[in-house]
Amino acid sequence: MAPFEILILLVGGLIAGVVNTLAGGGSLLTVPLLVLIGLPGTVANGTNRIGILVQCLVATGNFRSEGVSEFRNAIPVLIPLCIGSIAGAMLSARLEDSTFERVFGVAMLVLLIPTLRQAVQSKQAGSHPPTQLPPLLAGFLFFGIGVYAGAIQAGVGLFLLFALHRAGYDLVRANAIKMIVVGTLTAVAIPVFVWENQIAWLPAAVLACGFSLGGALGARVAVRGGERVIRAFLAIAIVALAGKMLGGY
Repeated sequence: MAPFEILILLVGGLIAGVVNTLAGGGSLLTVPLLVLIGLPGTVANGTNRIGILVQCLVATGNFRSEGVSEFRNAIPVLIPLCIGSIAGAMLSARLEDSTFERVFGVAMLVLLIPTLRQAVQSKQAGSHPPTQLPPLLAGFLFFGIGVYAGAIQAGVGLFLLFALHRAGYDLVRANAIKMIVVGTLTAVAIPVFVWENQIAWLPAAVLACGFSLGGALGARVAVRGGERVIRAFLAIAIVALAGKMLGGY
């Protein structure tokens, strides 16, 4: 790897790690960066998972050190999410590069509308607390998020954050749960990409360094800044997602 490629992956991973920890959608930056340095779309997708896993481990540790430990609350959503993640990873690994990139674009468009709607609703959560989701509906919802996470990953943090917020968690606790869940989903999906030889290990290691720094910083900012800061990052993530889908950059 050229020095410039190492630099952009480190910086991109740092930014994406902060965004992922506070909101979601950081992979919308890192997957294109991996493609930019010459990786095929499917390999970039698999390589990105290594950085995501490291980021989640670091962020979870930092949330815990800041007094926010949500392992018990993460357990009920993990079973449907993990099943969905395996299915999604197997689907993604068998798509051709061009097909994967088209699916990626369509999925991002589908993600945009509910993300914008839920962002508006979350601003009113103080006066209208979210209603607890029925168990069956929650199971189907988290299975669907798992399929998406296993296949594409980018933006899944936004899905999870809003789903957990609808289940009654404040945004700080929801982010802590999200890190545990995303880390578990990623760990479940990575062996599929290893089996399919779709991980470039040197770029993955470099990107993981940036992700780990971003995860540590993001967890500290989330706990100390509270919901006000998290909402600001949510707005940034949504605007960035909209800009990418509309071809603004």
